[in-house]
Amino acid sequence: MARSFFPLSHKREDTFVAGLSMGGYGAFKLALRRPTRFAAAASLSGALDIATPSDLASEEWRPEMERIFGRLDQLAGSPNDLLHLARQFARAKGPKPKLYQWCGTEDFLYDQNVSFRDHARTLGLDLTYEEGPGEHVWSHWDKQIQRVLEWLPL
Repeated sequence: MARSFFPLSHKREDTFVAGLSMGGYGAFKLALRRPTRFAAAASLSGALDIATPSDLASEEWRPEMERIFGRLDQLAGSPNDLLHLARQFARAKGPKPKLYQWCGTEDFLYDQNVSFRDHARTLGLDLTYEEGPGEHVWSHWDKQIQRVLEWLPL
């Protein structure tokens, strides 16, 4: 869709995706599901382990999460489970996007980020992981997107 508004390259090596919070989840999901389309993906404070019970399954968030993903008890192993997608991605032949992940150590999604990081390392994925002091706020993402831009294989 963005190509209908901007003169963007159709080349994989020129195509990247990034997001923060649920957008970080979306960026990794796109890259893991469509590795021939994206050269790199970045997640800042991403909700990366939604299949494991967490704050996102709390009574406050549960109705919204169920509207998005359906029954939460069926998330594990589904096409919405990034840990499951990462396993499939690691076994697949062909190009694999580079992944960049950052999360603040005081972020409520920190444990999910550590879980994904450890899983990705076990699978041997090309993941650059960074963390530092910080909560789930724009002031950290504004700084970290600069690191993403430096990291991108331009």
